[in-house]
Amino acid sequence: MLRILFLGDVVGEPGRKAVMARLPGLKKEREIDFAIVNGENSAGGRGITPKITIDLLRSGAAVVTSGDHIWDQPDIIPFLPTEPRLLRPLNYPEGVPGAGSVVLETAKGPVAVVNAQGRTFMKQELENPFLALKAEVARLRQETPVIVVDFHAEATSEKQAIGRLLDGQVSLVVGTHTHVQTADECILPGGTAFLCDAGMCGVKESVIGSDIAAVLEKYTRAMPTRFYLAKGEVELRGVLVDVEEGTGRAIHVERVVERVALDAAP
Repeated sequence: MLRILFLGDVVGEPGRKAVMARLPGLKKEREIDFAIVNGENSAGGRGITPKITIDLLRSGAAVVTSGDHIWDQPDIIPFLPTEPRLLRPLNYPEGVPGAGSVVLETAKGPVAVVNAQGRTFMKQELENPFLALKAEVARLRQETPVIVVDFHAEATSEKQAIGRLLDGQVSLVVGTHTHVQTADECILPGGTAFLCDAGMCGVKESVIGSDIAAVLEKYTRAMPTRFYLAKGEVELRGVLVDVEEGTGRAIHVERVVERVALDAAP
């Protein structure tokens, strides 16, 4: 059995400090073989930097995934081709820097991670993720049956459809982007674990990581408002899945919620 932990969108300094503080212990306590972290909001809530990527990898993440904010920090563009463990969405046009998938060796065999982005209600008009994922998963299965898909998307219907498309072909399909953890974790008929959204690693008393008062100001007054990160206790949210190494089939899936006081973070 291979145990995989996936942590949802890391939001700003509070989220990344909490991940760095808690992930090593969490891996040991839960006997995690392979950890994946979505870091696309880790730089002040917008994008990710090379330094933050390295910090997350050093804290115990094997792979860092991203999403629609991948390009928000300019210095990430030249960095992406140099660090294969940082993924951008697979379904960008050919020639875009970086890669949408990676295969890494572990003591229990190779694990593949794929990052793709949805199109429904999303600003970027990327290539069709259904076609891109179907082709990439078929290619990756030549190397390993253990495949994790981070599908960064807004619409629950699109996420569910991707789960059904890939059922029996991958070990886990987990959604990111909305920052709100869903309660629909399951193992689909073909043996693929599924969760519509992993949630976020960010301040609990917030609106998807942002200060509550600032968000309410925008919604009540409809005036331009600067959002800033909330402060306080952080929750790490994600999903844990146990996988058969030989087949890639999920045999157990559960949501993860861990509270971290920031004064305990480095």
